[in-house]
Amino acid sequence: MRHVAVIGSGAMGTACAILLADQLPHVTLWGRDAENMRQMAISRENSRQLPGTPLPTNLSPTADSHAAVAEAECLVVAVPTRFLRATLKPFADIIPPGIPAISVVKGIENETFCRPTQVILETTGPRPVVALTGPCHAEEAVHRLPCSLVAASEDSAAARQTQNLFTSDRFRVYTNSDIVGAELAGAIKNVMAIAAGISDGLGYGDNAKSALMTRGIVEMMRFGAAFGAHASTFQGLAGIGDLITTCVSPHGRNRRLGEGLGRGQSLEQASAAMSGVAEGVNTCRSVIGIARERGIDMPIATEVHRVLFEGQSPQEATNRLMQRPLREE
Repeated sequence: MRHVAVIGSGAMGTACAILLADQLPHVTLWGRDAENMRQMAISRENSRQLPGTPLPTNLSPTADSHAAVAEAECLVVAVPTRFLRATLKPFADIIPPGIPAISVVKGIENETFCRPTQVILETTGPRPVVALTGPCHAEEAVHRLPCSLVAASEDSAAARQTQNLFTSDRFRVYTNSDIVGAELAGAIKNVMAIAAGISDGLGYGDNAKSALMTRGIVEMMRFGAAFGAHASTFQGLAGIGDLITTCVSPHGRNRRLGEGLGRGQSLEQASAAMSGVAEGVNTCRSVIGIARERGIDMPIATEVHRVLFEGQSPQEATNRLMQRPLREE
């Protein structure tokens, strides 16, 4: 493989492009803001998202859709879920038919409840799709700090191709056939990270956050089981691994947003204080919509939803969780 196109110039898209440029002759990085992409091409860095990290010479930033993907042999998609469908539609007639698409998007579309790879297939046509997911912050990946991820796909050849494409001496990739579980885990862990951030903002300490994370993975597994996902997926890198990182790392946007809420900020204030998108906010709408529709018990996600969208205070949310009826674990 000689040319990969990355769609989405945020932190994760830029990080993927940089890592792939270590392995390949040519990588294009597409972003919708033409002036920002022009500045990236001149300064050779993404000053908005990853300041101080140089772009390799074989990485070409561009806002030209045709130039980005027309000759690509593989597509990496790194666009926030709420913008994913609208962003990909103009590419439908440009992307070479049948080339694989690798999604690093973590969310669930609000209107349709589609997972990111489902949106990719609906907008760009039949092709192998892979979810590349797990504990990976762009801020660490670009410094080549050790990292392990999962390439999940029903197409085993596409999963192995993704594994080989991203594997390096500092990047280890496993394969998994459970793409449903991998994508649901990557989405719902962001909701749990908001809860963990709220706990941090309230000053509740390590015991409370440990309990949230432990009971959070139970909710994630329960949700996944309703869609036929494998419990083992949630017990691995895509589930517990990603949950731990996003709940404890200072780089985690969802945790930071939750921390702002716990300190008394409104959702608007907490969002405005951040660079980038906290996917857990919109994902929470989808998760609770599906949970209510299917009767899935999601107590932590429900309280996060009440804080985000129903005017409940973080303290009230805590009280409701702590006063739930006693039961066996």
